[in-house]
Amino acid sequence: MSIPQNLKYTKEHEWVKIEGNKVTLGITDFAQGQLGDIVFVELPDVDDSVGSGDSIIVLESVKAAADVYAPMAGTIIKVNEGLEDDPSLVNTDPYGEGWLVALEVEDVEVPGLMT
Repeated sequence: MSIPQNLKYTKEHEWVKIEGNKVTLGITDFAQGQLGDIVFVELPDVDDSVGSGDSIIVLESVKAAADVYAPMAGTIIKVNEGLEDDPSLVNTDPYGEGWLVALEVEDVEVPGLMT
């Protein structure tokens, strides 16, 4: 799988797509491969406020459960409801249909995000 160049990445293998003050979050192809088949995704509620570094999502796979952390503080403005019916989208299309949440943030400048 090719790795999108227009995204930023965390050390925890999450990707971030920044568009103005909107940030879309997902996990990398490497992360989904390490987890194995995703069988359940516990998403936050829209309008939840999150702090930088907060655990906001739980991914459950046949191997383990893993937390996904907010890379920056903000408010959840959208969740990928398609994952409720088909959590395997995280495995099959982690950079597209397998996105997790969108946040509205005040500050998109986060030290430590990688290209």
